Amino acid sequence: MSLVTHDPAAPVRRRWMVAYGLAMVGVAAGWFGPIQILLPEQAARLAGEDGKETLLALVTAWGAAASMVANPLWGALSDRIGSRRLPIFVAGTVVGVAGLLVLAGADTTAIMVSGWVLVQVGLNGPLAALAALIGDRVPEGQRGTVGALFGVAQIVGVVLGTAVAVVVGQGAPGYIAVAIAVPALGAALLIMHRETPVVVSGKQSVNWAVLLRPGAQFAWAWLIRFLLNLANALVLVYLFYYLSDRVGVSDAAGWVLILTVVNVLFAGVAGFAGGMLSDRWERRKVFVATGAVILAAGTVLMALFPVVPVVLVASVLVGVGWGAYIAVDMAVLTHVLPDAETRATMLGVANIAGTLPQLLAPVLAAPIVTALGGYRSLYLVTAAFALVALAVLPRLRALR
Repeated sequence: MSLVTHDPAAPVRRRWMVAYGLAMVGVAAGWFGPIQILLPEQAARLAGEDGKETLLALVTAWGAAASMVANPLWGALSDRIGSRRLPIFVAGTVVGVAGLLVLAGADTTAIMVSGWVLVQVGLNGPLAALAALIGDRVPEGQRGTVGALFGVAQIVGVVLGTAVAVVVGQGAPGYIAVAIAVPALGAALLIMHRETPVVVSGKQSVNWAVLLRPGAQFAWAWLIRFLLNLANALVLVYLFYYLSDRVGVSDAAGWVLILTVVNVLFAGVAGFAGGMLSDRWERRKVFVATGAVILAAGTVLMALFPVVPVVLVASVLVGVGWGAYIAVDMAVLTHVLPDAETRATMLGVANIAGTLPQLLAPVLAAPIVTALGGYRSLYLVTAAFALVALAVLPRLRALR
């Protein structure tokens, strides 16, 4: 199987990178403002204290399922219309904003679920477009930097979306503010970017049998992304309960915030630095390996030494490890795609490796914590997933 040879020659400028990063921040804010603050508050308001967890789980599960389907479909649509990305970016943003406005007025479970499904379906459009733009517009020598920007901008979007929801207020004002922020942050890219559609040759169907056969480079890259995303999700899924029940802190919520800020800060620094270094050294695999090892080291510390100072150090390690991986994540994936005409479709499939772990993490974590050894076992298993990704890495022979 031949790899992508449609490598753009002209480097992207800094102002394009800024516009690109802002657009990604907007998409992430549209997701995580609701997830962190607005949806939990709304679930408590509609279902009461006794039913809030169940309702929130129902809403997020439907949204995650919709997200897994929507991203590849948006990508396939983009490829079908001659690899045009901006129409997909705009259409998805419109649907996502509509979903946020539905949530602003939701007063029943059905409307709340419908609104969040619309948000997930819609915002996967700009996400698919932004992922594909790295392969379309960014030459190989800059994909570490821009790919890191793609990952770090999502982290910034988490913080921004949460901050907007807190400052503006919960309920309808928060949803409306986020609905304004998403297109506002994406507007610069629409102005800056000029795309040249790929000439359609009629080959836009994916040969799945060839692409996913044992040994296929895309399959190995997908598996590595899945394993490291699963490890990261397992670190976070029961962090609140780990801090209160195992570490024994009195203010678990406050410590979750502290550890999240520490994690985000170090992940952002490691991501930007790693992306630039990977371009300069023309190396990708070393950053994946480093990220997997450091992430595993952080989770082992959490398993064996559940005391506050060690957990702080572990949060730093997890952040650095995750940042080292996201520095090259998109560069790795765009390098192993089979051709330019199915680029967005395949990146949509790759995004399932990021979404699926969010669904699996609670399913895996619950029996481990309750019946198979508690939090020590949970975080040792998490380290094992990261190390399996490290063991798989040599199979990715297309990369240096």
